Amino acid sequence: MTIHRPQALSLLDGPILAQAGRDAVTKLDPRQLVRNPIMFATALVSVASTILTLRDAASGAAQVAVMAQISAWLWFTVLFANFAEAIAEGRGKAQAASLRRTKSEAMARKVASLEGENPVTVPAASLKAGDLVVCETGDVIPGDGDVAAGIATVDESAITGESAPVIRESGGDRSAVTGGTRVVSDRIIVRITANPGESFLDRMITLVEGAKRQKTPNEIALTILLVGMTLIFLVVVASLPAWASWSGTAIPVVFLAALFITLIPTTIGGLLSAIGIAGMDRLVKFNVIAKSGRAVEAAGDIDVLLLDKTGTITLGARQASEFLALPGISEHDLAEAAFLSSLADETPEGKSIVALARLRFQFAEPDMTAMTFVPFTAQTRMSGVDAGACRIRKGASDAILKHVADAAPRELVPLVERVAKAGGTPLVVARNGRALGVIHLKDIIKPGIRERFLTLRAMGIRTVMITGDNPLTAAAIAAEAGVDDFLAEATPERKLELIREHQQGGKLVAMCGDGSNDAPALAQADVGVAMNTGTQAAREAGNMVDLESDPTKLIEIVMIGKQLLMSRGALTTFSIANDVAKYFAIIPALFLASYPQLQALNIMGLTSPQSAILSAIIFNALIIIALIPLALKGVRYRPADAETLLKRNLLVYGLGGLVVPFAGIKLIDMAVAALHLA
Repeated sequence: MTIHRPQALSLLDGPILAQAGRDAVTKLDPRQLVRNPIMFATALVSVASTILTLRDAASGAAQVAVMAQISAWLWFTVLFANFAEAIAEGRGKAQAASLRRTKSEAMARKVASLEGENPVTVPAASLKAGDLVVCETGDVIPGDGDVAAGIATVDESAITGESAPVIRESGGDRSAVTGGTRVVSDRIIVRITANPGESFLDRMITLVEGAKRQKTPNEIALTILLVGMTLIFLVVVASLPAWASWSGTAIPVVFLAALFITLIPTTIGGLLSAIGIAGMDRLVKFNVIAKSGRAVEAAGDIDVLLLDKTGTITLGARQASEFLALPGISEHDLAEAAFLSSLADETPEGKSIVALARLRFQFAEPDMTAMTFVPFTAQTRMSGVDAGACRIRKGASDAILKHVADAAPRELVPLVERVAKAGGTPLVVARNGRALGVIHLKDIIKPGIRERFLTLRAMGIRTVMITGDNPLTAAAIAAEAGVDDFLAEATPERKLELIREHQQGGKLVAMCGDGSNDAPALAQADVGVAMNTGTQAAREAGNMVDLESDPTKLIEIVMIGKQLLMSRGALTTFSIANDVAKYFAIIPALFLASYPQLQALNIMGLTSPQSAILSAIIFNALIIIALIPLALKGVRYRPADAETLLKRNLLVYGLGGLVVPFAGIKLIDMAVAALHLA
């Protein structure tokens, strides 16, 4: 089985537009239209207008041509709104279809135990949760699972786009594997965690299909507001015939229908669904899968951002920066002991120690056949080498202090504290039970991370660094990185407690994690981003999954969430301002005969009442089509405080919503008059 990450689709993709055109007609089904109350009301008015037009045409009534055009444009209004939603859905469906096309049947070698003996070849589709499969070099992993035994490098470029293979091993936070990825080296036993149809790829296909998206709380609230406005204007327009009869004026019902549609907020009603679907689509382009639209929206309102230090704020691989020898010990002796004890250490820290020692003292490659290397364990928290009578150990300061017992000099503790206060990690080296000094392992702050935190601060978001380091180290790194606060010596319970404290204070909290110990906090956070490389528990607990496992992407997620909220707010502002301009076009046209004083409101100088009504209803339909690219692409977000954003929103979209309709309706009126359509 081979999979590829979702394709980037252009705004005007031909096949999507063609399918959206067909879907726009299909969505005229009342069972689908009723989900959008504004468009449902517009469709009902269109039906009534069409019936009345046909009736008047049969009786030879006047103004039938204008009434027919109004009825047609009312239907276009509904179709264009359906078209906007269909395009947004179509982009997600195209991505899902691309994933489905690349799936192919795969076989798996199923085993009965962790020894991996006597594998039986079975179809990958028959695997269920709990089954064990063996995967060796060149094999495609047949399904989602956790590495139960062994260690291997895995090519995950099919889902992440990253060409560099990654390490997957049992017993840690890097144990999760995804079906469709390929083993590059070594051998692992994978315990399948997903039943047929429930794999990550299957969930990914479902999640990227915009049609499955549920309305978010803010979207529901806005829909309720729009429905309320629609009911108010329905009562107003329904009362007009009685008023017109009393004043001796006859207003065609189709004209009243046109007035009703221009009064209600059809623009935002037609684009509301497309805006939400497009927000999730933009996340997919960043290789982040949101499990709900609510998570995307919540990201835009985040107040507090919790970030792991390692891999997020720092590069994740501590580097040896200097050798600090104790009094009476030469730096050469300390470096040599550190060099020998790190030769078999394949961690980035161990390699950096070897590199620094060679750079400083040009050590030659020793004869390693007589050496016995002691691996690091969680129990001893030390590693090292035994060469004859020489026993060298390096490890955490408390572990080495326990190892050397009474032989620890009093100068060692101040040396350890000096490194910790500088934001580094002290690694103590001992030879034959005697401490030699300290290796300064430095966490390298990611380039540009301080500037990104300044950007978040400008957005009103408080950043909190989470680390297992001691408070001295954590404080130094927090100061260098520029975060607002930090949590040192973090435990799963303390992370959960911190999130709840902020939430009880009315704050929305986002965090990322990859381990099973992060699962409670990910589930508690308003926005929980699980790394795809993490454990199954973490991926199930979060409401977003980052395919590239880049914790700094939280910042982009927040930006996309804010862009979604801004897009909805901007288009709502434009829609309401847009309606005000349409009032000036259509109301004087309807009532000018009864009240000549309304001529003062005819500031656009439209050709005739019939032309004014037709021009307004045509503009009302066309503006939906014109705004589809903006709804899909989103309003550009620039970090600023809420007051600045509100002023900019009112200036650009409020004022624009007033100016554009005046110009648009006037131009359409001129075209209608020139073509003698009214």
